[in-house]
Amino acid sequence: MRVFSVISPSRHLSGRGRSAGLAAAVTGLLVLILLPAIAQAAAPSVLDVRLGRSGETTRFVLELSGKVDAKAFTLADPHRLIIDLPALDWELGSDFVPTGKGLIGSFRYGLFRPGNARVVIDLTGPAAISRSFVLPPDPASNRQWRIVFDLVGTSDQAFRAAAGWPDAQPASAPAPKLPDVPSPQPASKARKVVVIDAGHGGVDPGALGARGTREKNVTLAFAKALGEAIRATGKYDVHLTRDTDIFIELRERVNIARRHGADLFISVHADSIERREVRGASVYTLSEKASDSEAARLARKENAADIIAGVNLGGDSDDVRDILIDLAQRETKNLSVRFAQTVIPKMSKVTRVLRNTHRFAGFRVLKAPDVPSVLIELGFLTNAEDEKNLTSASWRRDTAAAIARGVDAYFAERTAEAAAQ
Repeated sequence: MRVFSVISPSRHLSGRGRSAGLAAAVTGLLVLILLPAIAQAAAPSVLDVRLGRSGETTRFVLELSGKVDAKAFTLADPHRLIIDLPALDWELGSDFVPTGKGLIGSFRYGLFRPGNARVVIDLTGPAAISRSFVLPPDPASNRQWRIVFDLVGTSDQAFRAAAGWPDAQPASAPAPKLPDVPSPQPASKARKVVVIDAGHGGVDPGALGARGTREKNVTLAFAKALGEAIRATGKYDVHLTRDTDIFIELRERVNIARRHGADLFISVHADSIERREVRGASVYTLSEKASDSEAARLARKENAADIIAGVNLGGDSDDVRDILIDLAQRETKNLSVRFAQTVIPKMSKVTRVLRNTHRFAGFRVLKAPDVPSVLIELGFLTNAEDEKNLTSASWRRDTAAAIARGVDAYFAERTAEAAAQ
C-alpha cells in the first residue's frame, strides 16, 4: 500500500507536473496528510465544508481552525471515501445540510469513536484521489487551515484494486469504554434492568427532517427522557447504550445490553418517508419475515448503519443470525411481542400511532438471543407535525412517561405470572 505525504501548497497551486498517470498512481489506496500537532491546544473546529467541480475533477475542502492529522482511503460496495481525523468540534450550524456535487453524492460527519472523527463521502461512481494537500491560513481571504481532496473518475476495476482498509485499521472500531458491569444476575434479582438505545449517532446522523432535524439528536434526547421516566419509578436499573453524540456499531449495541444483563432492550428511532403526510409512532419486534414492504424497507435502512459510518464488516459473521434459527430464542421473541402489545395502548393515549402499530422485521439491533427487545419508531421526521413533536420537550416527557408505564405494566404482569406458578 503506497503512502503519500502532503505536497507543499505552492506546488499544488501551480498545477505543474500533473500527468495522466497521477490518478492511476494514487487510486485512493491511502493518503496521509500529516501536520504537527499543537501541544495542549483545544480541539480544532471544522468551520466549513465546500465542494467544487472543475472539468472532470471534483474538489472536497475541509476548513479548520487549526492543524490536524488526516488519513483517507476508499471502500467499495458501496463506493465511499473515508476521511479519518482527530476528535473535532463541528461548527457548521444546526441548519447545515450536506449536499453533493460531481463525483460526490452526499457525505456525513461526526464522532466515530473516542478521539476519532470521521467524514464518510458517498461517491456517485468509482473515483480516485488525484491529489491531496493542505493550505495554511490566508488572512487576505479570511481563510483558515484547509485540507483539500481532488477526485477524478476511474474504472471500477482500478477502484476495487485500490479500495480497502489501511494496514493499521482495526477489524472493528472499538466500542466506547463503558463502566464496569457486573456479570448478569439470575432472573430472581431484585431490580430488573432496562437498556435504552438511542439510534444512530456521531458520523451516522440517521434521518433528516424537513427543518433540518437530525434523527441522532432526537433519539438521544428521547432516550435520556425515557431513562429519567423509568428511573423515577425507583424499581429498575436503567442504562443507555450512548449518552453523547457518538457512533456505536449495531452489534455492540446488542452486546451492551447483554453485558448489563438486560431484562428489556428498547431502541428508539425516528423514521423518514417520501409520503410526507404519513405520521405516527410504531413498535417493531424481530422477525426474519417483514410484516409489510415498509417494515422491510425500514429494516434495510437501519441495518445499513454500520456501512453508513464506514465500519469494517470483514470480521462479521452470521453467528447472530444463526442463533435466531435456534428454538431457544422463541421465548425471547414472544416476550418482545408481549411488551409491544403492552406499551402500544399506553403510547396511543398521548401520541399519534400508525394504524397497524405493531410491526416486525429483521432489525439487527434486536437480535440478542436472550433479551426481549423492541424498536420504537417515535414518528416521521418528514412529517411537519411529527417533527414538531419530536423536538418538543413536553411531548418527549409525556411520551416517555407513557412508555415507562408500559414497562411497569409488562414487568408487573410477568411478576404476577411467576408468583402464580
